[in-house]
Amino acid sequence: MSEAATLERPTPQQADHVDVLIVGAGISGVGGAYHLKTQCPGTSFAVLEAAETFGGTWWTHKYPGIRSDSDLHTFGYRFKPWTGTPIATADEIRKYMGEVIEENGLDRHIRYNHRIHSACWSSADNLWTIEATRGDTGEAVRITADFLWMCQGYYRHNDGYMPDWAGKERFRGRLVHSENWPEDLDYAGKRVVVIGSGASAATIVPAMAGKAAHVTMLQRTPTYFRTGRNAIELAEELRKLQVDETWIHEIVRRKILLEQTVFTERCFNEPDKVKAEMLANLRSILGPDYDLDRHFTPNYRPWRQRIAFVPDADLFQAVARGEASVVTDEIEHFDEAGIQLKSGQHLEADIIVAATGFHLNVLGDIAFEIDGKPLAFHETVTYRGMMFTGIPNMAWVFGYFRASWTLRADLVGDFVCRLLKYMEAKGAKRVEVALRPEDRDMPILPWIDPENFNPGYLMRGMHLLPKRGDKPEWQHTQDYWSEKDAFAAIDLNDAAFVYR
Repeated sequence: MSEAATLERPTPQQADHVDVLIVGAGISGVGGAYHLKTQCPGTSFAVLEAAETFGGTWWTHKYPGIRSDSDLHTFGYRFKPWTGTPIATADEIRKYMGEVIEENGLDRHIRYNHRIHSACWSSADNLWTIEATRGDTGEAVRITADFLWMCQGYYRHNDGYMPDWAGKERFRGRLVHSENWPEDLDYAGKRVVVIGSGASAATIVPAMAGKAAHVTMLQRTPTYFRTGRNAIELAEELRKLQVDETWIHEIVRRKILLEQTVFTERCFNEPDKVKAEMLANLRSILGPDYDLDRHFTPNYRPWRQRIAFVPDADLFQAVARGEASVVTDEIEHFDEAGIQLKSGQHLEADIIVAATGFHLNVLGDIAFEIDGKPLAFHETVTYRGMMFTGIPNMAWVFGYFRASWTLRADLVGDFVCRLLKYMEAKGAKRVEVALRPEDRDMPILPWIDPENFNPGYLMRGMHLLPKRGDKPEWQHTQDYWSEKDAFAAIDLNDAAFVYR
């Protein structure tokens, strides 16, 4: 931080104090607030949110068709039934989250427009001091907390990753990023190129198709997709039988989780067969003459990168109707009229959309200090992807890549509440994790094995993330089906936990 920036920042008034401070009012933060209120009654807490309202991704992302790529029976909270279609729009998800806030009186705990600049831990006081600024008034805010619960997500909102393409300044049309969608963008009758092939591109292309003159999805390499009806037959049948929605929610969640277990295991044990099945599904939509090998056959095994679900196959239906097309090629350069590709093909465009991913947001881009020393987060070792060596009284929610994010948010919520109650009973003011004697010679490895999972945003930011060990307790396993039992069985008296 520059000296000028420090001088310009207003001086905060006397600090407020809470037992627990939650950072972020997205899906994880709202869930954390619910768990605290229900499992730790009497605990004082606040939720600080930089935006003007709750929702996180589902508020900041405004691109056409914005929707989940996970089913809401598992992306929804375990404690509140989801009654809509499994793949939901951003508005539907925010309505659901709003109901959680209202039904549980969480609104009085959430402070919007609070952007945190720094978080400083004092071992002398066993206290976090958080400095923030209110975006609506410019007022400086200082809050102290005994425990910090990081629920801010893992990427920078409204700051998408934009590659430095040659000549992009020459383009005479509009170049936008999916994370910075302009409200005034009129694409009716326009030629649109969407660069990317992940979940965002797979959502934007069918949403714009039919209204735009034509939409081209330009990808450097293909991606795996799964398709199906945007419905769960079991849920529909149980509703016909007038089964209580609470029961339906739990039964359908268990069914989906079982199916995900089987599918994930098959991706590792019989990848070629799974690949053939997914491609056969696309062939049935796109026809026998479509070049599946070029456009939809990745060179990696299934689940090495996230697999987006395309509800009702709308992306592929748009391609089949001729309203959209897919081009697999590399960009040579931009010019005034569009994009010149390395193959020699030229894509003319009025609008180019970069659906090219995002920048990792490590601990909310907050300046952390531990006893006056800047935190080197990348030098810590993670305990089950939620606590970190050398960082007292803090937990972090980082969800799953191969399952719904919220599944892990609920698991971490249970753990944090159990830890807080254990500390209270023990009379401990501080807890941090530390390698045990039996862990001293353990290999220290990157956050995740690139051979296991390697999306671009993670590879670009791996150097910012903590390290892992080669034991399950010292890594983020990405395996909900083992963690759901392992988390509940964590021994809080284990030597990995150091209390003071």
